[in-house]
Amino acid sequence: MNHKACTQHVAVLVFPFASHPDILLHFIRIISAMAPDVKFSFLSLAKSNSSLFTESNSKGFENIKPYKVWDGLPGGYAFSGNPLEPIDLFLKVAPGSFKKVIEEAEAEIGQKVGCLISDAFLWFAGEMAEEMQVPWVPLWTSGQRSLLVHVGTDVIREKVGASGEKDQSLDFLPGFSAFHASDLPEGVAFENSESPIAVMVHKMGQKLPQATAVAINSFQDIDLEVVFELKKRFHKFLHVGPFSLTPTAPIHDEHGCLEWLDKHKRASVAYISFGSMAKLPPHELAALAEALEEGGFPFIWSFRGNEKDFPKGFVERTNRNGLGKVVPWVSQTKVLNHSSVGVFVTHCGWNSVLESITGGVPMICRPFLADQPLNMRTLEVLWRIGVGIEGGVLTKSGAMKALELCLSSKQGNEMRERTSILKVFAEEAVKSYGRTTEDLNVLVNEIICGPSKPKWLDWVTNLNWW
Repeated sequence: MNHKACTQHVAVLVFPFASHPDILLHFIRIISAMAPDVKFSFLSLAKSNSSLFTESNSKGFENIKPYKVWDGLPGGYAFSGNPLEPIDLFLKVAPGSFKKVIEEAEAEIGQKVGCLISDAFLWFAGEMAEEMQVPWVPLWTSGQRSLLVHVGTDVIREKVGASGEKDQSLDFLPGFSAFHASDLPEGVAFENSESPIAVMVHKMGQKLPQATAVAINSFQDIDLEVVFELKKRFHKFLHVGPFSLTPTAPIHDEHGCLEWLDKHKRASVAYISFGSMAKLPPHELAALAEALEEGGFPFIWSFRGNEKDFPKGFVERTNRNGLGKVVPWVSQTKVLNHSSVGVFVTHCGWNSVLESITGGVPMICRPFLADQPLNMRTLEVLWRIGVGIEGGVLTKSGAMKALELCLSSKQGNEMRERTSILKVFAEEAVKSYGRTTEDLNVLVNEIICGPSKPKWLDWVTNLNWW
């Protein structure tokens, strides 16, 4: 293995919204453990950094240092209620803010930045890397299919946008013969193509082919036809996940969910979570709660809202009779790996999809936005490890039907078997001889040209990947 001179300082540019900072930090912690002599400057908002960098979860990662960038909010700013507004304001000032903080980090550390790693959303990081004459490695935090859609947006708009037909086939994209225009993320072909998010991901899709390497939180064997197409479009396309199999910090079960699950039969419990951003409308929340209680389906519900939003007495009754457990937070990876969990009711965010696959758990899908409808279609039609909700909206009867199918039918068992096959592929990928391990090694060589092979193999052997 040939090594060049090592880069001693890497700047990490964060898209500081939703789960993006957590995912990028997880990735950097993996790399930093492989390259302990390299300094990683982690550039994000102060609020995000304060929650990510605590004394308890930063131990062992002393070569990662957070730096705060400006959020772009003017003095006296009053939130309008539009969730896209803070993103728009941040993006308008982000290039200048990042450049300023990179200079501050270089002065403090005493070393020039030799590589930029960024969230793939931050397409302008590619231009910054060109100006600095350093490698650029963007991380795509979602799946291969959504990535191909964004890289192919111009072609999609040419073929689909003109017709406006949402049932038009996407068979002109490799691996998309079973998909339709209605499965695309909002803004790719139809409405809201000028929204801040749509403009950002469009520019991203145009810029990514120029990156030194594009990394993705996924594993290669999950979607080979699309993977081979993406490899044609990028200089290097590297699979560095799934991160759910590469723990970098202790995980605590503060609400006793695992002990509660121990008391239930194998594959009998529904785990429910709609991520950190999505929120069910009140009528859907009530419908799902009524379906669980009337159907007698044991459940754990990770719920970030107010318990008063549930039907009156629901939380108290189901807790008292042992049917369910509503908690503000769970270790999702731990819960999904428990043998008692039989289905995951999810918004189909990519991180949740991966965690369900690596737990061997099929899914009931209620997507909201972005890549979630595309992920649902992939799970339901291509991989056949999930089902959608009738009509796309949760009703009591629809939820009961989906729960019965997944927990009590032959079809549910078959979905579970197919999910378990993908789980094996994921576990193989992160073993010492696996593709993810190989790609991480390549990525470290792109960034810092080492460590030596013996150190790398020792690190893989000593890390508890699964």
